[in-house]
Amino acid sequence: MIYFVGAGPGDPELLTVKAWRLLQQADLVIYAGSLVPLEVMDCCRPEAKKVNSAPLVLEEIIALMAEYHQRQQLVVRLHTGDPSLYGAIGEQMKALDELGIPYEIVPGVSSFLAAAAAVKREYTVPGGSQTVIITRLAGRTPVPQEQALASLAQHRGSMAIFLSVGLAAQVQQELLQGYPPDTPVAVVERASQPAERVIRGKLGELAKLVEAAGITKTALILVGDFLTGEGKSLLYQKEFTHEFRTAR
Repeated sequence: MIYFVGAGPGDPELLTVKAWRLLQQADLVIYAGSLVPLEVMDCCRPEAKKVNSAPLVLEEIIALMAEYHQRQQLVVRLHTGDPSLYGAIGEQMKALDELGIPYEIVPGVSSFLAAAAAVKREYTVPGGSQTVIITRLAGRTPVPQEQALASLAQHRGSMAIFLSVGLAAQVQQELLQGYPPDTPVAVVERASQPAERVIRGKLGELAKLVEAAGITKTALILVGDFLTGEGKSLLYQKEFTHEFRTAR
């Protein structure tokens, strides 16, 4: 079997139990070397073959998978965070389907969740935002026009922006078409890792904050009132009745 495995945001202790077990059993681990910390790779058994996918093209990755599959050996394709978010696994699965090679997907902890933990906030705030938008700025990978940041900003929901910190000035410009300049922002670099860093401020100064911090990659931009707003859930209020408790 071939497994697409989420490596989590970087902290090896945030691997799922299933992900750790598969790394312990794998004969071949193909990993995103530019993103997966070496500490995570230390979870592999010493005799496993470890291949950095960064210099490889799709055909080379698939050929490696097929070779080990034919040997009836276990293959782990290791992606950072959760494979379903910006994991580029679709074309790999299509190629395996065409070859008749079975595979499974093992979810992981996404960096946008680790980022929320880093800033100690809830994306969904009782009485506040109930919507989380996960997106990115258009770059070499295009974004549908109706999903441009300027359009999404009109919702003023809680937003986690991937793969865009290197274009912070453009991010700021587009978001200001929907959010007020004093909207809270946070930039979380290398969430959950020893080098984790959090920069906070207001949307109107986002580009300056990022430039001053020297952050160019491996960071998420968080935007929204959830970063400072507070709410109180009805769930634990004594006046609130639900299936398991009567109001007091």
